Amino acid sequence: MIWRRGAGKRTDRKGGTGLLAQLRRPPGGRDARIMLFAQLLDRTGTGVWAAASVLFFTFVAGLDGRQLGLLLGAAGVAGIAGSPLAGHLAARFPARTLLIGCHLLRLAAICALLVFTRFEVLLLVVAVTSLGDRAAKMLEMLFATRAAGERRGTYQALSRSVANAGYALGAGLAAVGLAVGTREAYQVLILGNALSFVLAAALVWRTREQPHGSGSGATAGAAADAAEGAAKGADTAEAPGAGRPGVANPWRDRGYLRFVLLDIPLCLDDSILGVGLPLWLIEHTDAPHAVVPAFLIINTVLVVALQMTVSARVRRPREAAGAARLYGLTLLGSCVLLALTPEHGAWAASIALLAAAVLATAAELLRSVSSWELAVSLAPRDAKASYLGVAGMSQSIQKSAGPMLLTGAVMAAGPAGWLVLGAAVAGVSVVQRRFALRRLEAMAGAEAAGAAPAGSRSATGSDPAPVS
Repeated sequence: MIWRRGAGKRTDRKGGTGLLAQLRRPPGGRDARIMLFAQLLDRTGTGVWAAASVLFFTFVAGLDGRQLGLLLGAAGVAGIAGSPLAGHLAARFPARTLLIGCHLLRLAAICALLVFTRFEVLLLVVAVTSLGDRAAKMLEMLFATRAAGERRGTYQALSRSVANAGYALGAGLAAVGLAVGTREAYQVLILGNALSFVLAAALVWRTREQPHGSGSGATAGAAADAAEGAAKGADTAEAPGAGRPGVANPWRDRGYLRFVLLDIPLCLDDSILGVGLPLWLIEHTDAPHAVVPAFLIINTVLVVALQMTVSARVRRPREAAGAARLYGLTLLGSCVLLALTPEHGAWAASIALLAAAVLATAAELLRSVSSWELAVSLAPRDAKASYLGVAGMSQSIQKSAGPMLLTGAVMAAGPAGWLVLGAAVAGVSVVQRRFALRRLEAMAGAEAAGAAPAGSRSATGSDPAPVS
């Protein structure tokens, strides 16, 4: 493994560490390169549909505001189930086959929009699409964990950059169809999204199924970090799956469920960027509405340009735990700027809001690597698929509950609401960091004591549990 690590560094020096160089030689080799291209096509189609869906449901399907709200709510609830369902299935079936199935499921659902516009059918369609979306993202995450090994952080950065480029490209393509505005134009956009699913499925078919043992080299890094923390005399935490024998079950692992629960508010940057900033601008400031698209532009450009740099600094579990705390402080800064945004004065309000968008994007950059790295590192080695499926729920729950939290409580309370939200998230991030370090220490202690084999006892006297 030391030789492989050194070889990787030599390759980076030879081929360069920039985004384009890494895309040519991504962690995971040929299969990773194919998967990244599949993600680019998938996200381009998703970007097309995301930009056109609300207008399609409003002007083509004829839905009112109440029906549109129910539709989006159904999508959010269905999305919550997507990650754990995919993780459960991936522990039993090839992830590659399941990912192809997700693309085909989404293909069938989106094509139904060409035929049906009844509200009841649309409700089912958006639910199935959202379920497939979240399941596909979880399976892509599992692929990266197995294929990229120790360099999964680099792969995640590439994936994020590719995804954002795809979303931006898709939104640009959708603008052409929206400018035409006819029913046929919307149908062309739907067909474009459907084509992206077909192409993505075909590309995934060209990859090879990654062995479940892939990425085990990352375990050594996690154990080293955990051992380093244990040497400092920190408190211990229960090992993964402690309290019951046999194969680890994330639903019975209270420690991992605690991590997932704490991770939910550490995903709020998504709702702040997509909902909080635009609504706060419209309802509480004199800033021109033309500033709203700038939030998306800033987010897209910064993620594409900086994700690799941020990921290069967060490669090990202890670094990810530190990034989680920094996430909270960064998001607190964004919330403070929103609270201090003046109601009057277009220029001052615009500058404050744009600065808040920059900080929220910085928080997103930190979250994208810290949350994912911890989700992998805190899961038992032999049950990562099911554990990652549960971890994926945090983003799905946030997408469903986050907008309601912002509109129903935070913004209703005015500037004080933003200050309370920022302080709360910062506090949770500190708790998450401490908990993650304690769990890593417990996992290292259990592994050192030989607790991984079934039938043995952990260092704390609990039943055995696989450790990462």
